[in-house]
Amino acid sequence: MRRDQLEHAIRTTCQIIQEPEVIVVGSQAILGTYDESQLPAAATMSIEVDILPIADSNEETARLADLIEGVAGEFSPFEGLHGFSIDGVDLDTAVLPEGWRDRLVPLQNANTAAPSGERRFTGWCPDKEDLCVAKLIAFREKDLNFVGSLVDDGLVDGEEVMRRVERVAGGHKAAIERAHSWVESRKLA
Repeated sequence: MRRDQLEHAIRTTCQIIQEPEVIVVGSQAILGTYDESQLPAAATMSIEVDILPIADSNEETARLADLIEGVAGEFSPFEGLHGFSIDGVDLDTAVLPEGWRDRLVPLQNANTAAPSGERRFTGWCPDKEDLCVAKLIAFREKDLNFVGSLVDDGLVDGEEVMRRVERVAGGHKAAIERAHSWVESRKLA
């Protein structure tokens, strides 16, 4: 995926749910920090964008996520036309460390402007180390490849990722231990 595709996904999602802001929580959020020319292939392989609507309640978040999924999700006409899909997600999709909302990176430019040009849409992306924490907690092969490639290329600080893994809220002790073991085996930190 390219940054311009992520920008298109942000603009489209904001138009679907009629809100000016969303949060990008999947791997494509790395495009908020780097453009595709700066990233290893393993960091941009996904052709889906995970978008978390910003809403006042979990119920409203879920409703908006379903709306996004119905209009632009996998196998939708949107995916057929653009070659990528937008997955609406809820607050349980990504596990992020404490304070992640304070470190969000805005993605807003001419490509995220409304068609009229009047109003801009913003996609808030977890910062690169917080994103790696979410991927280590998820611990799927593609997530480990994602984190490993970013650390190997010097694009994220492995030691900072591990400090933030420690700040993941309770209930994830096994995932935190698994992340530590993987990092130690790779000598990332």
